Amino acid sequence: MSQAAEAQVRPATPWFVRELPLGALQLFGLWALNSAGVWVVQKVALPLPGNLVGMVLLYALLALGIVKLSWFETAGSLLVRHLAFFFVPITVGLMDAGSLFAAHGVGIILTLAASAAIGIMLAGRVSQLLLRKS
Repeated sequence: MSQAAEAQVRPATPWFVRELPLGALQLFGLWALNSAGVWVVQKVALPLPGNLVGMVLLYALLALGIVKLSWFETAGSLLVRHLAFFFVPITVGLMDAGSLFAAHGVGIILTLAASAAIGIMLAGRVSQLLLRKS
């Protein structure tokens, strides 16, 4: 192979080098929406968590077409892939609540089961309605 041909052959750029700046920008965008939700809750004194308001804001922007889903796909797929990792602090925190579970365990379990059943039934009903409309 000649020197000119060797100079033109470049190794492929690793995936993470190409995606890292894009993912960081997308994470910043999600963080900004979260911060906007927290700010709105503080200014309006809503009895809701700020991150929930930020998610509703993101949904509204997506539904209105102001923001495209592809703008957050890299960061979103990363966060979903590592979702179980984000539950570790909650699990560790629950280990300190043994006395709470001992005193109110049955009520907690019944509440969790009822809310899960309601959520599953509601999701099923909504999906049936959407399938009928399409």
